[in-house]
Parts: sequence; structure tokens; C-alpha cells
Amino acid sequence: MDNENNITSDVRSKVLIDALPYIQKYSNKIVVIKYGGNAMTNEELKNAVMSDIVLLNLVGIKTVLVHGGGPEINDMLKRVGIESKFINGLRYTDADTMDIVRMVLAGKVNKELVSLLQIHQGKALGLCGVDGQMIMAHKLDADPDLGYVGEIEKINTKAITDALDNGYVPVIATVASDEQGQVYNINADTAASRIAAELKAENLVLMTDIPGLLRDKDDPSTLIPKVQVSEVPFMKRQGIISGGMIPKIDCCVEAVRRGVHKTCIIDGRVPHSILVELLSSGGIGTQFT
Repeated sequence: MDNENNITSDVRSKVLIDALPYIQKYSNKIVVIKYGGNAMTNEELKNAVMSDIVLLNLVGIKTVLVHGGGPEINDMLKRVGIESKFINGLRYTDADTMDIVRMVLAGKVNKELVSLLQIHQGKALGLCGVDGQMIMAHKLDADPDLGYVGEIEKINTKAITDALDNGYVPVIATVASDEQGQVYNINADTAASRIAAELKAENLVLMTDIPGLLRDKDDPSTLIPKVQVSEVPFMKRQGIISGGMIPKIDCCVEAVRRGVHKTCIIDGRVPHSILVELLSSGGIGTQFT
């Protein structure tokens, strides 16, 4: 038994020692995490994510949490008798749907995440893109018309940096407004990418329900751990990047080109995947640099 305890202690010590250079690397730097997928609906995974974020914040890594809330929006629309409609992967958002999106994202989901971070002894501040004109947008020019789906014009980071400078984790719901106060629904991956770029973040982490970019989408063992953004067009032509991965990876590429040191797509279904990605040599998903 003593031998087992010694082995366990050795393993724990090694994990902490291995994490130290990464903690030093990220100390006082900004990391933006886009939170979504199964990790947002599974209670065990949700608690793991919250504890990871609190830990990062406690060791001096300035963490920004950007979230969507698709399943919760779908559920509320169903309750009030409004059909969920998607066109090319984007939610059709008429005026009634926009009211529900704003209520669910900036209200229910946002405040639940703030409360959960605080239950885990973290300091959190709930924000949405309308606060302080953080995310300014105009109507997305799309064919067919998507209603009140917005395209980002600019990001005002003061509310975010004020929260970070005071030791809070900003929790950001991705609704935006224009100069006249019209509210728009914004894709959470896109918002996280632009926010990370404006903050000159060290890392942008997109949580998904897949291991990362796979050479063969049906074979998890074909994970590609590192990609240069210059390789992305070739990978698209080869069909390695296709379907729903295209917009996610485009967000990663855009963030890197706008000044984010690196971005990564990780599997949110793996408990503590954020810590494994940020604080270990191997990482867990696909990095874009």
C-alpha cells in the first residue's frame, strides 16, 4: 500500500512539475475559450470545465469564456411553439426568435455559467456583446436572408479587460447590437475568434465534440496535432477540411492572422481537456499556428 501511495505521489508530482513551464508561459497572458458542444450539456463535463477555468485563473492565466447555447435555445423555442430553422448551418433568426436567443443566451445560460464558476470558488462576471457596445455588428448580407443574424464590425474590449484586471473571468454571451440598438445573433466561434484577436490573446481554444482535425473523419487515430495556417487551403482542396469543420477552422486561421499566437480545436468530451491542452507538452487536439 505504501508503495502504491509513493507511486501516486510521484505521478502527481510529475504532473505538477511538467505543468510549471506552461503556467509560467501563460502567466498574466490572455486565453480565450469558446465553450460549447457536449461539454455544455453534460453535468460532469460542465463541472470539469468550470474547475479548469478557475484553476487557470488562480495560477495567473487571464481566462475569457465565450459561449453559445444552441440546445437551450432550441428547447425554449419548442416550449413557446416556435420552429427552429437552420440555413447552411446558421440559425434563421426572426424577431420572435431573436427575443428568445437574447433571453436564453444573455439571461439563463450566461448566469448559470457565472453561478457555476462561483460555486467552484471562482470570480466571474457575466457579460453579453451588447454591454459597453462590446460587439458591434450589422445585418449579415446573406442569400437566403437569415433574419437578425449579425456580422461583426468591431470589438470594444474595455469591459473585458476591466473584468480581467480586477481578477474576474468574463463570461460572454454572443449577442451584438448596431448603433441603433438592434440586437443580432452572432456565431459563437466567430465572436470568440474576433475577441481573441482584439485582446491579442496567447491562445484561442475552441471546444467541440470531436478530437480535432482528422485526416480521416471516421478514424480518431488520424488526428493531426499541428497545422500551419498556410496549409489550410491545400487541406480544403484535399477534402481533409470539409463540411462543418470549415467555418471552425476558418475562425482559427482568422484569429492567428489577426495576431493570436496560436489556436486549437479540442475534444470537450474529454474531462479536463483544457488543462491537458494548455499545461502539457503533448496537448490534446489540433493546434493552428
